[in-house]
Amino acid sequence: MDSLLKVESFETRCVSSLVKVFADEELNAPVHPCGSALRGETYSYQIAYRSKVHMRSLQVEVESELRSNLFVRKVDLVPANFIHYHDADDHVLRTTPGLYPDALLPLDEFGLTGYPDQWRSLWITVEIPRDAEAGMFDIQFRIMDEKGQQLSQESFMLEVIAETLPDQTLIHTEWFHVDCLATHYQTEVFSERHWRLIGEYVNTAVKHGMNMILTPLFTPPLDTEIGGDRPTVQLVKVERTGGSYHFSFDLLQRWVELCNASGVKYFEFSHLFTQWGAKSAPKVMATVDGQYKPLFGWETASNDSEYTVFLTAFLNKLVQFVRWNGLEKRVYFHLSDEPKLDDLETYRAASELVRPILKDFPIIDALSDYEFYKSGLIEHPIPASNDIQPFLDHGLEGLWTYYCCAQYKQVSNRFFHMPSSRNRVLGIQLYTLKLRGFLHWGYNFWYAQFSKYAINPYQVTDAGGGFPAGDAFLVYPGEEGPVESIRLEVLTEALQDLRALELLEQKVGREQVMAMLQDGLEEEISLTVYPREEEWYIRKREQVNRLIRSSADQRENA
Repeated sequence: MDSLLKVESFETRCVSSLVKVFADEELNAPVHPCGSALRGETYSYQIAYRSKVHMRSLQVEVESELRSNLFVRKVDLVPANFIHYHDADDHVLRTTPGLYPDALLPLDEFGLTGYPDQWRSLWITVEIPRDAEAGMFDIQFRIMDEKGQQLSQESFMLEVIAETLPDQTLIHTEWFHVDCLATHYQTEVFSERHWRLIGEYVNTAVKHGMNMILTPLFTPPLDTEIGGDRPTVQLVKVERTGGSYHFSFDLLQRWVELCNASGVKYFEFSHLFTQWGAKSAPKVMATVDGQYKPLFGWETASNDSEYTVFLTAFLNKLVQFVRWNGLEKRVYFHLSDEPKLDDLETYRAASELVRPILKDFPIIDALSDYEFYKSGLIEHPIPASNDIQPFLDHGLEGLWTYYCCAQYKQVSNRFFHMPSSRNRVLGIQLYTLKLRGFLHWGYNFWYAQFSKYAINPYQVTDAGGGFPAGDAFLVYPGEEGPVESIRLEVLTEALQDLRALELLEQKVGREQVMAMLQDGLEEEISLTVYPREEEWYIRKREQVNRLIRSSADQRENA
């Protein structure tokens, strides 16, 4: 092919991280030539590219003073079948099944492929060190053909501001499913390879703002079909001899040490009763008179006398472990996930059993019925984002919120078919409402709904037709560690927005920050009301950065 024709057949464009580049539609996103970031922040943007002819083995070259902190990945398309519920709102990009941009794959020796008349994109990530030099940095980006001829060049200007992003104060957990790691990688639970994988996935979680980790004391009774089973992942070893119970915390100790090394700040202990109302005991395995077998499970009523004896003995020993390891301010407990008002009595019995023992520790549960909360059985409810208003109206402070598959009308979420701005707005919402924590159930849930069978996350993105694509996981499995997603990176940007707003508040006060956020908007920002235009979020964050920089300049000149 003629060299000039090759160049004319290839085009590129810098676009923001909030653009989803679809292969089968025209790219109408505006050019995004520059941006700014604080020290300690991760900045992302994209290079979209399209070839008019088929090209193979395209290579990428990057030139910048920031090169050692810059990473390039290709945005891979993944299939989605279950896109949305029948009564979903219209704040979405499309409603059709098909291929959606999401997985961020590392570049390999084979380079890129230019598919005729298809837009694709590269994800550019710049990790700004906390001691980075401030100033303007040019990033030159070139795509070459297999013979080294330059097909395209793009320039991006990134300003590093001489202010450091503060530590995250929000408590954030995305439920970590260690059984999914063992299943996908076909390795024995808590084998050395399993521990290595756990470490890789915890590191990635912490790097992206997850400072709390779901800790499987016993196999978490979550998203499991009633009467069904999930692989055993039990950190506490139990032995029963005669009528006495003995507990070993060696694996839990290793878990804590691994998470400490990764920067985890908080541990949420897995639920002490089954999901949806605390009606049964979780699966507990034990060595009984020398034989390893199930001790409790679905067939064990939550008020079973023997489970009461067991749980009382166990929790007293666990509290000792917590105190010996100095974890008193770092642990949270769960009873049952998402109980309803009809479950009040079983939840009451569970609460009255454990609260005297756990009186010094917070008990948190996803709980969206305000009438249930009024029972006084739980002090730290976590209402869903579409059910939180009664809790806010009654002035509860320190509230958390969560969303999952059921929060698909008006509120923010991160399904494949939603614009990335609907993911990123979460940070501003958390700041505006002064929320203390955020919970989501799916960091790496790679099973079908109710854990009936394992799925390949690159082929099945909707939990076997159970949840809209994008709900069940944020990371894909790589060879020996996680592959990140667009949704994970944008969620990280949302959390960085929150931290930047908190930094600005330190400088100018909350009233001025709120006025800046609301400027030009007809309605106050809430969990259901927020700007729909993706460029608003880019402009607003740049405005935040300018105000932070201006405040620093004024301080230096004072």
